[in-house]
Amino acid sequence: MCAYIRKDIKVEVCAGSLEDCVYANQAGADRIELNNAIHLGGLTPSIGTLIESKKQTNIPIVTMVRPRGGGFYYNDYEKATMYEDAKILIKHQADGLVFGFLDVNRQIDVEVTRKFVELCHKNKVEAIFHRAFDRTADPFYAIETLISCGVNRILTSGLQSSAEQGMKLLAELQQKYGDKIEICVGAGVNEKNVLKIIAETKISQVHSSFKGWYEDPTTSGNEVSYRYSEQGDYEGVSLSKLNSFINILKEESR
Repeated sequence: MCAYIRKDIKVEVCAGSLEDCVYANQAGADRIELNNAIHLGGLTPSIGTLIESKKQTNIPIVTMVRPRGGGFYYNDYEKATMYEDAKILIKHQADGLVFGFLDVNRQIDVEVTRKFVELCHKNKVEAIFHRAFDRTADPFYAIETLISCGVNRILTSGLQSSAEQGMKLLAELQQKYGDKIEICVGAGVNEKNVLKIIAETKISQVHSSFKGWYEDPTTSGNEVSYRYSEQGDYEGVSLSKLNSFINILKEESR
């Protein structure tokens, strides 16, 4: 008797540090999305984190390219910064770039998206459009636009605050477009709902941060505090949550 993770389901770990990446690799995840500042929705990671994570893991690492929090309507300074970051991340062996560009009307910014897709494909890495998709005005027009741009994959919650709430749209997008573009489900995916989400949407790629909270004895004092959450001093992947999630996706073979 042996246990195995269903081969048709891929688990992507949203990681914010080298330690998170090592945990993802150790637990048997399929892919890492490497970020900085996950509490802001994820920003461009440091090159040092990418370099060390590539040394200490053997699964693909795709990297966020995002210069600030907030939305996805960027000025020329931000676009220039993102493009330079993108080139450097690829140079240091990122397996894909994760980005999202919208115009002021919440349509896909086609010109910049194509520029980033071309950079990715020229360097033989994946082009992934992140949850900026969930702020688009028309998800069907948006996904067709991304397909025409050559994007490999979309990370989405079905335009809802959580993937479980967005299952109806996710299922429709998968049914209509799943043979043209990969769809990965993210936002609120956990061990309690993952099988339901997969069954309802027929999407076999899932993304989660497996958030745990850690303490740093120097964070707070009598007069000064750098704590940004009452739950802890800083966040990171909980190996126990990740292992539990992976175990849910294991089946017994006899």
